[in-house]
Amino acid sequence: MKSSKKQIGFFEKYLSLWVAICIAAGIGIGNVAGSSMEVLSNLEVFKVNIPVAVLIWLMIYPMMLQVDFSSIKSIRKQPKGIFLTLIVNWLIKPFTMAFFAWIFFSKLYSAFISPEQAGEYIAGAILLGAAPCTAMVFVWSYLTDGDPNYTLVQVSLNDLIILVAFIPIVGLLLGITNIEIPYNTLVTSIVAFVVIPLFAGYLTHKILIKRRGEEWFKTQFLPKFKPVSILALLLTLILLFAFQGNTIVDNPLIILLVAIPLVIQTYFIFFISWFGGRKLKLPHAICSPAAMIGASNFFELAVAVAIALFGLQSPAAMVTVVGVLVEVPVMLSLVKLSNKWKY
Repeated sequence: MKSSKKQIGFFEKYLSLWVAICIAAGIGIGNVAGSSMEVLSNLEVFKVNIPVAVLIWLMIYPMMLQVDFSSIKSIRKQPKGIFLTLIVNWLIKPFTMAFFAWIFFSKLYSAFISPEQAGEYIAGAILLGAAPCTAMVFVWSYLTDGDPNYTLVQVSLNDLIILVAFIPIVGLLLGITNIEIPYNTLVTSIVAFVVIPLFAGYLTHKILIKRRGEEWFKTQFLPKFKPVSILALLLTLILLFAFQGNTIVDNPLIILLVAIPLVIQTYFIFFISWFGGRKLKLPHAICSPAAMIGASNFFELAVAVAIALFGLQSPAAMVTVVGVLVEVPVMLSLVKLSNKWKY
C-alpha cells in the first residue's frame, strides 16, 4: 500500500502569503495613520516596545513548549550528526551571513544604500544568522522523513546554546562591522525572549505531562497554540510595516534587495550541511534535519532583538521581517531537493 504524501499545515504552507498580506496591510495603515502611529511606538520599557514584546512572547512561548531537555541524553546515539549541527550553526552560519550581508549592503548596493543604513541592514542579517531555527524545523524534518527524536535533540541543544552563545557572537560580528553594541538591551532581549519563555515552556511541559500524560499534551494541548503563535507573528508584522510604511513606499525595491543575500545564504548553508552530512555518512533521516536546521532561522528571536536594539522603524528590523517572507518558499524548495536526493 502506497503511503500518503506528507503535507505541510495550511497556515505554514501559505505563511509567505500571509506575511505579504500583512506587509501590504501594515504599509496601508502606516500611510493612513501617519504620525499617530508614534503613540504605539513610544510605549517602551528599556527600549523594548511593549505591544510588540507581548506579541513576540506569544510567538516564542508555544515553540518552547515543544522542547524536551530530557531528549538531550540521547545525543550519544548520533554524535556525528550533532557535531555537524553545532559546527554549521555556530561556527559557520553566523559568519557567512555577515559576509554575504557585508558584500551586498556595503559594496554591491552602495549606490542605493547609505553607509549608515548599510550598517543596520548588516546588523539585521547578523541577528538572523546567529539564531538557528527552533520551530519550523519540525515541519521541514517531518516533510523530509527526518528522525523526529533527533530533530528534538537538535532543537533542545540549540536552545541551550543560544542562551550562552547568541550575545557573544552577535557582539563580535556587530563589532567587526563597527556598529555600537548596546549590551544592556541585548541582554534584556535574550532574557525576555529566550530565557523567560524557555523556562515557562519547560515548566508547562513538565507539569502538564506529569498530570495529563504525553499523548494528551502532544495531541490536545500543543495544537491549540499553533494559531496563537502564527497570529502573533502576523500582527507583529503589521505593526512593523505600519511604522516602515513610508520607507517602503519611497523605495519599494528595498525588499527585493534585502531578500537576495538572505536567499543565497540559505542555499549556501543547506549545501554545506547536506554534503557535510553525506561526507560523515549520516543516514538521510539524520542528514536532512541537520541541513534544514542550519538553513532556516529563529526569525522570531531575530525580529525581537532587532526591534529592541535598533527600533521598530529600523533597517535591521526590516531585514528580519524580509527573512520571514522568503524563508517558507525557499525552505519548501529545499524540502523538494532533500526528497529528490533521498538515499
